[in-house]
Amino acid sequence: MNPSEPLHTSHPVNHAEPNDPLDRLARKRAGAKLGWYLHATLFVLINVALTLLSSAHGKHWAIFPAIGWAVGLAAHGLAVFVLGSGSSLRERMVQTERERLQATHRRR
Repeated sequence: MNPSEPLHTSHPVNHAEPNDPLDRLARKRAGAKLGWYLHATLFVLINVALTLLSSAHGKHWAIFPAIGWAVGLAAHGLAVFVLGSGSSLRERMVQTERERLQATHRRR
């Protein structure tokens, strides 16, 4: 790299306009997925630690918080991957509602 060349502060792949709705949706969905991956990573790490702790004392209580947390993690995954912004199910439901509202509005 030539020292006289300016440093680029923007990522070369980021060509989207700042107000582009598609870019905003993509960033929102990517952030939601990253949040779920972080949640899942913490779930595994903390539950492994709890399992080791409970086993070291001859008890097996760690299954109870793991089951409760697994339900929360599954709900989070459902919200992100199935029902989140831009999901096919959500988009179909929005389209159905839009058509229903347009039909109702036309009748007035």
